[in-house]
Amino acid sequence: MTDTEPHWRHICEVCGVEETLTPSEAFDRGWDYPPRMGKFGVVGPRCCPRCPNVRTVWWAFVIDGYTEDMLTEAQQETVRRIAGEPESIELSDN
Repeated sequence: MTDTEPHWRHICEVCGVEETLTPSEAFDRGWDYPPRMGKFGVVGPRCCPRCPNVRTVWWAFVIDGYTEDMLTEAQQETVRRIAGEPESIELSDN
């Protein structure tokens, strides 16, 4: 970790827990979150180390074959947040 690494909001799309972490901290703690796991703006799991990725939007699309119109409102919000990354997870003081 470097002192220049930004702190971002890490929001588990499964349980809703939120932590403010650097990318290195998130990776070391087991979060599935860009930029160390996946890419910003691309649907992939956004979950904490306690939750399975089988309940993520990525799983719904890739494994279950959902289309966007089949998603719940919470899942649609996750897609909007992912599409707006990293700005959508920036802290107000970054």
